[in-house]
Amino acid sequence: MARTAVLAGLGGYLPPRRVTNEELSERFDTSDEWITTRTGIRSRRWADTGISTGDLAVEAGHRALKSAGLAPEPGVVDMVVLATTTPDQPCPATAPDVAARLHLGPVAAFDISAVCTGFVYALAVASAQISAGHADRVLVIGAETYSTILNPADRTTSVIFGDGAGAVVLTAGEDDQPGALLGVHLGSDGAHKDLICIPGGGSRQRATHGEPDPAEQYFTMQGKKVFAAAVNHMRQSTVSVLDAVGWTTDQIDLLVGHQANARILKSLARQLDLPEDRAFINIDQVGNTSAASIPLALADACAAGLLAPGDRVLLTAFGGGLTWGSAALTWPGTTPA
Repeated sequence: MARTAVLAGLGGYLPPRRVTNEELSERFDTSDEWITTRTGIRSRRWADTGISTGDLAVEAGHRALKSAGLAPEPGVVDMVVLATTTPDQPCPATAPDVAARLHLGPVAAFDISAVCTGFVYALAVASAQISAGHADRVLVIGAETYSTILNPADRTTSVIFGDGAGAVVLTAGEDDQPGALLGVHLGSDGAHKDLICIPGGGSRQRATHGEPDPAEQYFTMQGKKVFAAAVNHMRQSTVSVLDAVGWTTDQIDLLVGHQANARILKSLARQLDLPEDRAFINIDQVGNTSAASIPLALADACAAGLLAPGDRVLLTAFGGGLTWGSAALTWPGTTPA
């Protein structure tokens, strides 16, 4: 049997503050009906002042370790990979601080920036390290505080995004074990980077003369173009990973896609000829949590009793970059903490 990364622990964390559509309707020219119809979102969580991405990541990481039956102590993992668009600061990466706060010792720790596809990219990196024998156990976290980068004057983005963190523990195993990560597909297209971006704050803006536009510090997205690109690239990516692992669409027990928009997920299911009830959706309660959305969705699906050991699970995501990716795994007997 081939050495393979196996999912052994799962944890999710949402900040306590619940922001409803009704609350946002008081700030913007919008309504609960308008938001729900276009996005499927009814509420989302936003971190209170002073709560950072690293804070959420630590809690999710701790829960994933607990789910795997592991104590947060030196040597328990060989690596920490944190997917985020909203690091605690531009430099250094947030992952080393998260590892230190979890008392994991001097392990390798680094961030991955692939926006909403970040968690799938992080899974791919962690899985490769395990398959190659460079690591026996890796903590993979997706964490975001998008509320800190939303333009308070932009109704479109402010109603979509939420904060949260989710994490998994991958451990070395064999490809016939429940939980085995059997295949990954990744892609990107930088020619369309402007569809999803934060224009300011980086070296390109700082290398120009003149005062920066204050609005450039905020997240921007061209929604209609993103919708079409997301469905197209996720469909192609899922087909690629299914071909790689030898699964047919009707063998998928659960499709867990990045929770960008309920209409995107339903459209993707239709294009894959997959019954809608096999496409898990929890965006109505959490909003779009970017790199955190897939592990949070996995935790919710598991808690709802929708995943049983041996189930064939397909993950897929699309995000800024543009980036996209998919992964196929069989479900273990893991219970989220």
